[in-house]
Amino acid sequence: MRTILIEDPADPRVAAYRDIRERDLTGREGLFIAEGEVVVRTLASPASRCAIRSMLLAEKRVAGLSDVIARLGEETPVYVAGQAVLDAVAGFALHRGILALGEKPAPVATEDLLARLPNDCVVVAASDIGNHDNIGGLYRNAAAFGAAAVLLDDRCGDPFYRKSIRVSVGAVLRTPTAAALPVADLVETLIAHGFEVIAMTPGAQETLASLKPGGRRAILMGSEGPGLPAEIIARCRGVKIPMSGGFDSLNVAVASAIALHQLTCSPG
Repeated sequence: MRTILIEDPADPRVAAYRDIRERDLTGREGLFIAEGEVVVRTLASPASRCAIRSMLLAEKRVAGLSDVIARLGEETPVYVAGQAVLDAVAGFALHRGILALGEKPAPVATEDLLARLPNDCVVVAASDIGNHDNIGGLYRNAAAFGAAAVLLDDRCGDPFYRKSIRVSVGAVLRTPTAAALPVADLVETLIAHGFEVIAMTPGAQETLASLKPGGRRAILMGSEGPGLPAEIIARCRGVKIPMSGGFDSLNVAVASAIALHQLTCSPG
């Protein structure tokens, strides 16, 4: 099998993988780190929107990924190291023993993405979500419920951070998305392309349960705490998930899952 043995943690060929706990590659030439078998298999699959540049594996993981390695082109190096060397490269005990270097897809304009979507679809839109777990959760939920795309505004965190990709279980790598816009522009673009924008907000009078699947719908989520700006909600159809026990809202990823279920799952 075609592999390259790495015996020195300082080997320049694996510099991109070094000390990944302390840094992220998303701002460097559009590269990112994928971690774990499920995520790396997604990255290397035909469903991925991203290119795979290289892999770095613990010796014990090579056999289990032999099918993935066999599908890679000769130009894609597969580095292999003992566990101690791998841990020294990564900067922490990497129990999964599976890393890959990926390349982000070219940015797509929101208008172009929306124009390609069917007349009956749901997209997830988000504003000012900085937490990487929540971003990963949005993508995972979108993939699980068959959302056509995830659209983030220019105040959201980068979905290609290692933790976001990991939490999404690789959904970030295969879910259509577009270049970020300010939230007001994002809402107007959605409306211009025939989407009803449903703003999730605890102050709404209408409940989520009143909505039925069908048509072009966008579920718009804001940050926990401040939520969506009032002027943005005014341009949308405000909807709430009723709460009890003194709570007024849910974690944004949980709320997105409930909203997606309501708008994508027919009764029965």
